[in-house]
Amino acid sequence: MKKLISVEEAVAKVTDGMTVMIGGFLANGTPNAIVSALAKSGVKNLTLIVNDTAFPDRGCGQLIANKQVKKVIVSHIGTNPCTSEQMNSGELEIEFCPQGTLAERVRAGGAGLGGILTPTGIGTLVAEGKQILNIDGKDYLLEKPLRADVALVGASVGDDAGNLVYKGTTQNFNPLMATAADLVIAEIEELVGQGELYPELVRTPGIFVDYIVKA
Repeated sequence: MKKLISVEEAVAKVTDGMTVMIGGFLANGTPNAIVSALAKSGVKNLTLIVNDTAFPDRGCGQLIANKQVKKVIVSHIGTNPCTSEQMNSGELEIEFCPQGTLAERVRAGGAGLGGILTPTGIGTLVAEGKQILNIDGKDYLLEKPLRADVALVGASVGDDAGNLVYKGTTQNFNPLMATAADLVIAEIEELVGQGELYPELVRTPGIFVDYIVKA
């Protein structure tokens, strides 16, 4: 199957009401070409699963600024005033999740697990409405797995089979999210041929990636 598609074709696969995971940390490691095009597409009522909401003019924050998002599952929003404004006005639903817990929930979704147990959040607002289990005398929150309709990930280098390499901190949430969605689209900065990547550098095997876009 030919995996290489255009940015426009990638954007067309995201439709109103979908749940979308977007990799990146403050737009570092984010598939910025796809996200910027998505912000111009008019798609709406999205649920985003992201580490943060970046900035109003960069990364997934553009979708917030354009009011294309109805809900965000996120660890922090402080760098994007549009997010807090829409949250306070009731336009945007925010589900806050501690960063490590967020990563583990995505990992659980990708691994087919029923959830994770964590002491993080016990006795705080994070625990409201959640099941608490006592294991060997210690309380844990049951945090449910996260999955998405589409994951948009950004890679530094990849081949035409979709094997992906992440340089430095661009790795962040990308490898986890690539396992936890029904459809995975990777934006690749440097595209190489099959067999040109050292196997030990590949963090996301091509079997997880449905389509690739050359940045």
